[in-house]
Amino acid sequence: MLSVEEALEQIMSYVNVLEPESRRILEAMGQVLAEDVYSDINVPPLDNSAMDGFAIQAKDTKGASAASPRILKVIDTVIAGSMPKLEVRPGTAIRVMTGAPVPKGADCVVQFEDTDENARKPSLPPGTRPTEIGIVVQHTLGDNIRKAGEDISKGARVLSKGKIIRPPEVGVLASVGRSTVQVIRRPTVAVLATGNELVNAGQPLPPGKIYDSNSYSTAALVARYGGIPRLIGVAQDTESSLTAGLQRGLDADMLITTGGVSTGDYDMVKDMLSTQGEMTFWRVRMKPGKPIAFGTIRGKNKDGTVRNIPHLGLPGNPVSVMITFELYARPAIMKMMGKQNLARTTIETILEEDVTNSDGRRIFARAVIEKRNGRYYARTTGPQGSGILTSMSQANGLAIIPEDREIVRKGETVQALMLNWDE
Repeated sequence: MLSVEEALEQIMSYVNVLEPESRRILEAMGQVLAEDVYSDINVPPLDNSAMDGFAIQAKDTKGASAASPRILKVIDTVIAGSMPKLEVRPGTAIRVMTGAPVPKGADCVVQFEDTDENARKPSLPPGTRPTEIGIVVQHTLGDNIRKAGEDISKGARVLSKGKIIRPPEVGVLASVGRSTVQVIRRPTVAVLATGNELVNAGQPLPPGKIYDSNSYSTAALVARYGGIPRLIGVAQDTESSLTAGLQRGLDADMLITTGGVSTGDYDMVKDMLSTQGEMTFWRVRMKPGKPIAFGTIRGKNKDGTVRNIPHLGLPGNPVSVMITFELYARPAIMKMMGKQNLARTTIETILEEDVTNSDGRRIFARAVIEKRNGRYYARTTGPQGSGILTSMSQANGLAIIPEDREIVRKGETVQALMLNWDE
């Protein structure tokens, strides 16, 4: 039986970074850049005003104060998106809006608040602006001017290959005029549930049957971590049904099945791995989730060429499915997407109750972890049966009980794997 680390190492050795694709920038959120991005322009392209105010020559404000304003002639107005028609000369000012190009001859912008414009308005006809303005605060060269190329200079590398696209990166790409970008494509993950007892959600529930939750929780996890889930149905516990189900997923980048990997009379998935591909391992020293199978199964690319598809056979119990997915499928999917930081955040936390380990496996106890007085504390979500799916809904982390500890007492410190981490 493998350790958690040995199982993860073997799985990761079978998955590779996928090829690039061109995506529209909004559609590329969460994907990894497959190219260095350079700018063909300066950002901003021209010197522009950082304020609503007046473009002037700074020397015209020397000694200005409310008691002794410097009077300038207003000769034009420039709004954002238009170009100045006139040049600022000594003794003149041009009214400018935020983002408007700075007119030639101006070397600073005086915001409206540093003028006497409001005092002049009552004496003006409605809808008109003053032809003269008084500057009441002395200014210096460059005040309130955003220089051309201040953010990005032409020819500069603005984003590097390997960067994850987030909202700021989308904005940067748009600012240099890029509408598409090369990114590592998202893996398609086929999800197949197995079991005679399973019924699809939304259908009547006959006696002896249960609803299939594993397909949906697994597909939701695939989507959460950036993959493209593809539900391919439920296979019955027969060789023909399972073979047909597997065939529906052989054009995916990864195939995940749930159930059928234990030692029961109708647990057939690991046997199918052996006959239709290669089984690398079966069973891991962990709880929940010991019966987990991994290998490859023969599939085809879209062009018909034969290839080996990583196949992860997760257990059938719903909690086991979600925990084994977090430990093994999640990092594999992220590696395929070209991501580098694959590890979940782990923290030290103080147990608030005893946790017993009866059979020498590493326990991943569903827990509510809270920070109090600078320390983290963990309490389990209650009964830890692998069929109690609501315990996953209540948990924000997994308290890890080592294999070599028969009991960890209340007040002792353990590592916790965080499922939701906002800090």
